[in-house]
Amino acid sequence: MEYLKQFHNHLATNNLPQVLSLWQEYCLSDEVDAEEFHLILKEIKGSSFRDTFGPYAQEALLLWEGLPNTPTKHEIVKLIFDLQTTNDKDLAEFAWNYLTARYTDDPQFQQKMRLVGLRERVSFQNALTNFEILTHMKKGNFFLHTGGWGVGEVVDVSMLREQITLEFDYVAGQKELSFFNAFKTLLVIPKDHFLARRFGDPDSFETFAKENPVETVRMILRDLGPKTAQEIKDEICDLIIPEKDWARWWQMTRMKLKKDTFIQVPESLKDNFVLRKAEVSHEERLEEALRSQPDVATLIEMIYSFLRDFPQSIKNEEFKTFLKKQLTDVLSHTEITASQELQLLFTLQDLGHEKAKNLTDLVAKLTDVERIMSQIHILAYKKRLLVELRKARSDWATIYVSLLYNIDQNTLRDYILEALLEDKKEAIVAAKIEELIDKPTLSPATFVWYFQKVMAHTKYPYADQEGWNRCLEAFFTLLYKIEGDAEERDLVKKMLQFLTTGRFANLRRIFQGASLEVVKEVLLLSTKCQSLSDHDIKILHSLAEVVHPSLASLRKKGGEEPEEEIVWTTQEGYQKIKARIEQIATIETVENAKEIEIARSHGDLRENSEYKFALEKRSRLQGELRFLSDQIKGMRVLTKVDIDTNQISVGTVVSLKNPKGETTTYTLLGPWDADPDRNVLSFQSKLAQSLLGQMKGATVTVHNEPWEVTAIESYL
Repeated sequence: MEYLKQFHNHLATNNLPQVLSLWQEYCLSDEVDAEEFHLILKEIKGSSFRDTFGPYAQEALLLWEGLPNTPTKHEIVKLIFDLQTTNDKDLAEFAWNYLTARYTDDPQFQQKMRLVGLRERVSFQNALTNFEILTHMKKGNFFLHTGGWGVGEVVDVSMLREQITLEFDYVAGQKELSFFNAFKTLLVIPKDHFLARRFGDPDSFETFAKENPVETVRMILRDLGPKTAQEIKDEICDLIIPEKDWARWWQMTRMKLKKDTFIQVPESLKDNFVLRKAEVSHEERLEEALRSQPDVATLIEMIYSFLRDFPQSIKNEEFKTFLKKQLTDVLSHTEITASQELQLLFTLQDLGHEKAKNLTDLVAKLTDVERIMSQIHILAYKKRLLVELRKARSDWATIYVSLLYNIDQNTLRDYILEALLEDKKEAIVAAKIEELIDKPTLSPATFVWYFQKVMAHTKYPYADQEGWNRCLEAFFTLLYKIEGDAEERDLVKKMLQFLTTGRFANLRRIFQGASLEVVKEVLLLSTKCQSLSDHDIKILHSLAEVVHPSLASLRKKGGEEPEEEIVWTTQEGYQKIKARIEQIATIETVENAKEIEIARSHGDLRENSEYKFALEKRSRLQGELRFLSDQIKGMRVLTKVDIDTNQISVGTVVSLKNPKGETTTYTLLGPWDADPDRNVLSFQSKLAQSLLGQMKGATVTVHNEPWEVTAIESYL
């Protein structure tokens, strides 16, 4: 593609003499690459030199004749006639003979030759391209409009009126184009073109795309050229794949694209996916990547991922030998860490290399196992290190117990726990868990994992009523301490899910055998947790009262302090009231004080109306400030966990339908978010109060008319 690069550079610098000189040289070549030939002509056609270049275009015909008969050869001759401007007799004769041979059986051949200018032979630039456009003008065929109308499907063609009618993607209604305008604005696209399929039959194309994701991406790259992930999404999402399904579809598709031998997958989101001209085997791709000499960590990750995805590749002895050499070279000539040496030996072990025999000796000598484990990022290799430790070290149990707090993956924690219990190490497990229950913040994720284990199986230490009681108290203590930590946000969500799943099934089970004192303590701890909604707290109390009815009687006697009324709001509503308080305190109150002083200076306060008005305004401002201050004290900003979509509650969007089939939607928020014009109701309003607590399918009365609750969704 050296000639293509030179043409590109000369065209980019507007160097016409060099372009023409290079063209003369190129046309004298003995043999050319058809793909490069095609791209050179496309570059020239798209340049500002197109018309100036016209007289020289036909010089390429001799070169063209030597090309093999392929679709590319046809595209090249079309470009030559698109560029030529001489319209001489020899060119006309060539075009006539070429089209005659290609469209021998066309019943409208003579009329089309007239339309493209070859019958009169006066002006026939673009003759081959225009003839192809005319031939493609059949009902149900597709064109691409270069003026921004998108894809068009042919609805009707009139050779008599020399007119075509199409329905386009981006303009409403049917559009009629003369053949003359069609020649200037339409590009032929086949029925299997991505844009034609997307426009012509989107429903069947959606089915095809879901069943054949890789073929769909190949089609995009083939027809539209290289694309980034975002550009692929722009072409597919909501047009073929519904937006709600997009994330799952793309995640699955991207995994498959990495294994496709025709698609080059980019390293970065900003880079393009590219359709290769020829298939590149997985082994060739890895060899090419390794020749770039990646760092040790990247090399380990690359080879591990490759062997995981393409295990059959190690049946290729030549390739297997290549990998062994790459790994042994790194072991022999590179300064590597102990964790990297371990991972390289694991890989060599998979490849059957004798050097892997050193693995046991290396594991036996390791000193800082916790640090080494943290440096290994491949889960399978972490597990293999655990296995090797158990085989090579007499102190493996001590190491296993210490790792419980430092390993993030539950699958590894499961392996450690089962191995220890299998070897009758219950005592050291119990001691470690005792420490964790007393202080769950030592390793919050480990505590939550173990609490789930003891609720699911009775074979573990503390998997009895007393253990459950202690774990539950530690659970709420931990939730209270970490719920404000942004880094623990995912764990807090997991804890809330564990608590509420199955209608608080785990809590019911523990409460069933817990003493009154334990239940009281749990209820007290739960009230400190801001991530639990009022609804959650009420459920906890209700479950407790089922087991210990005396809790209900105590509450009825006033044993508990009355709850302050919560004023629910969104973040926007909260900011709104804060801004209003600041406006009154820092601006309006100051201005009012000046008004009072000015009015006072007028004298005779008994008859001074300005003074009275200023005092009344001060009273109003002070009253509003007190009210807003009380409001903000009781305010709570809605979060996702506060919103219960099982019933109409604060923070829900409710859809209602009347007997006539008419629908309306109400959003229930706080008083500072209410907007009747947009059907946003304060939860304190009379209408909202009549809706609260109703479930989907219920019938409610709105404005003296029965409405059915058809949907309840979260505002957030």
